[in-house]
Amino acid sequence: MTEQMKKEDLVTLYEDNHIIVVLKPQNVPSCEDESKDVDLLTVIKEHVREREHKEGNVYVGLVHRLDRPTGGVMVYAKSSKAAARLSEQMKTGDFEKIYYTVLVGSPRQKEATLTNYLKKNPINNMVYVCPQTVEGAKFAELEYRVAEEKNGLAFTAVKLHTGRSHQIRVQMANIGTPVYGDMRYGGEKAKKGRLALWATSLSFTHPVSKERMCFKIEPPKDEIPFKYFDTSKAVEIY
Repeated sequence: MTEQMKKEDLVTLYEDNHIIVVLKPQNVPSCEDESKDVDLLTVIKEHVREREHKEGNVYVGLVHRLDRPTGGVMVYAKSSKAAARLSEQMKTGDFEKIYYTVLVGSPRQKEATLTNYLKKNPINNMVYVCPQTVEGAKFAELEYRVAEEKNGLAFTAVKLHTGRSHQIRVQMANIGTPVYGDMRYGGEKAKKGRLALWATSLSFTHPVSKERMCFKIEPPKDEIPFKYFDTSKAVEIY
């Protein structure tokens, strides 16, 4: 599914001279990809150009990514200095990301840390769990907590410790509870529908002021399967 995003659709949560924090809609690319569909980075550049009355190219740096079908909060850098400092925070673990997801089935452990090694196949753009000894394998770690269970589904908060491609989708499917709507990694068990994965919370230190900042936005309450759960009740789970 393709969402045709326009400048006027941009939801800005915070903006100053150094960063811009926005809501990424589901099914909109974080940056330009091979589809050539309208992407969020391009929309933000147009927004900055108009807002600051600049001509020609403007600098907006991609600091982190969300998979195309994933929605939620993202930060982009408005200077190369800010981009470098935020990227360094990602390496040191100061950049904290929490997601909400709905799993099909419920994990046997309602709260746990998952550690795996993952490898991406660039030919089919799939990520696989593999032994540590496999060339190119990357360490992946996350922790999760089940907040509510209903009708064979589990509303779950996930805190990432690493930022691997498709990490949550792969690791949750690996324990037998795929993300709702994730036919790629969960097969028929995952159920058809929009991917139920949402970047709910983003915390980092401002690259210039050094102020600790946290932004939160709940998943769409009226959409299946999030509508089955009290998402606001679980906001403070981490």
